[in-house]
Amino acid sequence: MAGTMNTLLWCGENLFIEGGKECFWVVSVTSWNIYRITSEMTTDLMLKIAKENLQTKEQCMQEEAHRHSLLQPLHIWISSALHPICYYLIPQLFDSEVFTDAPRISLHLLAAGGSEEALHGIKMETEDLSSPQLHEITVHNFLDDHVFHQADFIIFLDDWQPGQEKEGQTEEVGQAVMKTVAKNFQNYGKLIDSRAHKNVRVVVVGDSFINLKCSLLLENAPSVDSGHFVAMGTQLEYEARAQIAKKLGVTSADVTDVIIWGNISGSLHVDLQRARVFRYEGAICGPPNFSQPLLEMTYNRKNFETDIMSLLSLHRSMVTSKTERAAAMSATNGVCTILKAWNNNSAPEEVFSLGIISRGEYNVPKGLVVSMPVVFSCGQWSVVPNLAISDELRIRIEDSISQLKTEKENAVCN
Repeated sequence: MAGTMNTLLWCGENLFIEGGKECFWVVSVTSWNIYRITSEMTTDLMLKIAKENLQTKEQCMQEEAHRHSLLQPLHIWISSALHPICYYLIPQLFDSEVFTDAPRISLHLLAAGGSEEALHGIKMETEDLSSPQLHEITVHNFLDDHVFHQADFIIFLDDWQPGQEKEGQTEEVGQAVMKTVAKNFQNYGKLIDSRAHKNVRVVVVGDSFINLKCSLLLENAPSVDSGHFVAMGTQLEYEARAQIAKKLGVTSADVTDVIIWGNISGSLHVDLQRARVFRYEGAICGPPNFSQPLLEMTYNRKNFETDIMSLLSLHRSMVTSKTERAAAMSATNGVCTILKAWNNNSAPEEVFSLGIISRGEYNVPKGLVVSMPVVFSCGQWSVVPNLAISDELRIRIEDSISQLKTEKENAVCN
């Protein structure tokens, strides 16, 4: 058939040739429309071009596969993914400021004992975000063999839900709840130890026992650096800033460097010794970057701190009662703040309140998870040094230490 006119049938990427005719037909597999096209190309040349095209296509596919293999996705796990916080958190995870160096994200939603149908609903909505960073999304409603596999970040939202009231429960019920929490988080820790990436970062969020949960996780994951586990105190810190701002007539963003010490979901202390206020309209004013020490603006430091503690203890319960759900937006903001700092997207002098494992700082017993002020640098936190510890603050810290030890003893005793 060489040197003759040929019939060429091209269906999709497949080439079909019939020789000895005046013309050939091109068939579109999509629309099945037929176009009459004349070609003077010989069969040998057509076959040669088709072979070269096939080789080029295969090479391009191999190069693309190799490129994708080099772009390993970041594996993020969310435990208790049916919690209201998760609904607000997921879109924020794809913000370029949260994971600045992550080309792709594999999101894994875990809700042990939860509704698989509800998890698939969240999966569908996440896919509808059409984020270019989303590599895949998986759902798990039990602790299968894939849970926490190669995890880079794990966010625990496991906590009380509206209707699971802690008020009025008997001591026996409270002890049973604590033991169940302890058992679950000991198991989670073991799974992290055996399956997660050794550089995994873990954030514990919630209103109940979060220092205890963080402690149990890191104790049961000895192969992971204990500094990679934190309990979130930033939500309380920001809520305290909001209460202070209301009293002073400024915005919450104008109040900085508030510190939360102690047991985040129990005995804690709001420390204002470093707190500063911007844009306050008082006797002393300055440009927008001018700030004043908060304690120099109050007549009675002790009463002011006591008022803030009282307001803070009522605030979250008021939010829950009014909205009939957990304080999800402020929790999401707190989580994202930590993730940004951990991913080198915060100022080196910015102070955060986090429940971290003590290494003996400020005479806190080593190995105890206590909320302290930290700064981040190069993806690592360090405790802010040389803070003044007043007698009152020392008493509050000691109360927190005693409470945390009691929680631990009650949780793990037989």
